[in-house]
Amino acid sequence: MKLSKVLTGFCLSLSLLASSVAIAETAIIVNSANASSMDINTVSRIFLGKSSSFPSGDQAIPVDQNEGSATRDAFNDSVLGKNASQLKAYWSRLIFTGKGTPPKEVGDDAAVKKLVANNPNMIGYIDSATIDDSVKVVLTF
Repeated sequence: MKLSKVLTGFCLSLSLLASSVAIAETAIIVNSANASSMDINTVSRIFLGKSSSFPSGDQAIPVDQNEGSATRDAFNDSVLGKNASQLKAYWSRLIFTGKGTPPKEVGDDAAVKKLVANNPNMIGYIDSATIDDSVKVVLTF
């Protein structure tokens, strides 16, 4: 009888702890001077090399975080609908046929934010907790 009360209390404590942990949100960012608004399909097309421009017509240069980062994995799954191995296969086919080049890898949240803030043609993604006025958020997930 006592053991079941202890287990019940323990499970309740775990449940409360799990509900208090915030899940990080990812933000897709562009230069603060970029006037484009985008949906998830537009962002996906840019990062998969199917489009090379923003809706405004300006050149769009996507930048990825380093392979294996949690933010990149979340972006790949949620926006591109592919995991890391599927993306490697996708880009291998495009590179082999001469039809595309994968986005440049630039590092972590800070590196992506700095690059996008300094280049009006860049688009990237970072943890939304690192957002400041140097960049414009076009989508979050």
